[in-house]
Amino acid sequence: MAAPWRPAVGPELGALQGRLSGLLPFLRRALPISGAHAVDFYSAGLWRRLVDAAPDAALEALRRAGVLPGGGASPAAPRPEAGAERPLAEHGGHADTESICNKIFGENGQKLVDVESFALIAKYYSLPNLGVCTPYEQLQRVLNENQQSRTVEKVKLDEFMNIKKSHEVKVMSELVGSIAEFGGIKQVVDLGSGKGYLSSFLSLRYGLKVYGIDSSNTNTHGAQERNRKLKKHWKAYQSHAKADASKQLLEKAKERTLPDKMNYEADCNEKLLSPPHIPLSPDKRAVSVSSSSDPTYDFTDPADSNTIKQTMDNLRPQSQIYQNTGSENVFPFISILPVDAAEVTALSKTAHRQLYGEDEKNREKKNLETRESKPSESNIYSPLTSHITAESELRDIIPDLEDCIIVGLHTCGDLAPNTLRIFAAKSEIKAICNVGCCYHLLSEEYENPDKESTLETWGFPMCRYLKEERWCCGHNARMSACLALERVAVGQRLPIESLFYRAVLQVIIKECYGISKCDQHVGKIYSKSSSFVDYVRKSLKKLGLDESKVTEKCIMDYHEKYRPRMNELEAFNMLKVVLAPCIETLILLDRLCYLKEQDSISWSALVRLFDPVKSPRCYAVVAVKK
Repeated sequence: MAAPWRPAVGPELGALQGRLSGLLPFLRRALPISGAHAVDFYSAGLWRRLVDAAPDAALEALRRAGVLPGGGASPAAPRPEAGAERPLAEHGGHADTESICNKIFGENGQKLVDVESFALIAKYYSLPNLGVCTPYEQLQRVLNENQQSRTVEKVKLDEFMNIKKSHEVKVMSELVGSIAEFGGIKQVVDLGSGKGYLSSFLSLRYGLKVYGIDSSNTNTHGAQERNRKLKKHWKAYQSHAKADASKQLLEKAKERTLPDKMNYEADCNEKLLSPPHIPLSPDKRAVSVSSSSDPTYDFTDPADSNTIKQTMDNLRPQSQIYQNTGSENVFPFISILPVDAAEVTALSKTAHRQLYGEDEKNREKKNLETRESKPSESNIYSPLTSHITAESELRDIIPDLEDCIIVGLHTCGDLAPNTLRIFAAKSEIKAICNVGCCYHLLSEEYENPDKESTLETWGFPMCRYLKEERWCCGHNARMSACLALERVAVGQRLPIESLFYRAVLQVIIKECYGISKCDQHVGKIYSKSSSFVDYVRKSLKKLGLDESKVTEKCIMDYHEKYRPRMNELEAFNMLKVVLAPCIETLILLDRLCYLKEQDSISWSALVRLFDPVKSPRCYAVVAVKK
């Protein structure tokens, strides 16, 4: 890094291992709940086997613990910040997790008996409560403390992408942009770039040279087309923003008294007409505005035309997207776009000459000259196709690789840990900001120890501590880690009926077809079905089973038999939701501990970047080299 790094305060490796040592005994007891599959809920009798409580009583206990909506009404309900620590305080503190687990799961440890304490201890071992995360605002203060001021234009990203994605791109790009400026880094490598939203925005707003690498050729081509369209939309956005500002200034001018207005316009004309007219280059022109919708923008009137031109010229410095004071490298937004990437609203040739002082022929000639003289600007974001593993050589993919930041927004499965390994191994990668997702697609070294595998590196575990423990979560528990407790806590319901349909279907398959284990997926048949009978018939057909073997009456009998027990399924899935943050904590602490073990890394942290209701996978692993 170009400047000395002054790290924000955060836990060191020993403290993180201490958190893991407390979490593991609880998870060992709780994993049977997380590891159970909703498909087998009725056929395997999961509620009676794993929980010693009535379903409605369990749901009420979760509300009292403050992890489900509707809690907190009772005066006996603990405050969230105090409640999470209550079981630990009652049993001697953090080191006595084993005693707490004996109380929660009973003496034989086979069934959950104390649901409220279960929920509270799960809350305690979630990332927000463990004190292992570095606050985003604190990190930004450290990064920006000694940086020169920059002019940043406010952009409504939801005009270009959906609300969730715009929230993620805005926050993550701000952090990556700050790290890049802090370290004087100009290149970014976006692994698992997908549709290219983050890559495009980093290049457009921050003037960074971005390589977006994705394993899907379809995604790469789609990202190229999407980037081209985004540039068009972005330029249109700039046009509207400037037009609105121009309109406001003109309206203020019209509000002046007539003598003041005449003096104002005369002064504008004198300033504009006294020097010789110098045409603007195509890549620095103000974007034209159609005159058809508003008489304010009638360019046939010379006075108004001059006033608008002056307004545009005055506004131009404010459109510079990323600028260091005193630096010659200024990146106005328009200047980093290919000149043919934006479609400008058509004007008459007369209006073009009035506004720009050049005819169409000269404009096209200058466009061509600009394209030839600035090839790098038209390629500031480069989508590439490659399958990334821990052994991938980025220099084989990016010939002009230089000091860079490696980023990933929701890198799927093993791509997240492999990105961390690449960062640790390659000296030219100076910093990382990675948000993982799809924990169920992680490879686990100790999941099937007796099964031969060709894998040399595994997605989990990464750190020495969990490798020594030979820790394994299992596929279903990792799937549970993807559940969104924060969304459920604000009232978003789980798709209980679709889960109920699938669980009852499994009973039918077991009892009517003699198949006790069915690993095939029926897919999204629920949304295409008009009734439970229709759902069962379509599912049996997809699974290759003879649907004529069961009558409509037989199917409905199963439905009516299990319908009163739907609350069991709801309560059980809520228990899995409550456990989800604990499993995510385990996975993310494993990654952070791995970085803390690397001698080349000077600072690393977990940072909550996103609103967890908008984006449940909201934690980034951030690190910088020495």
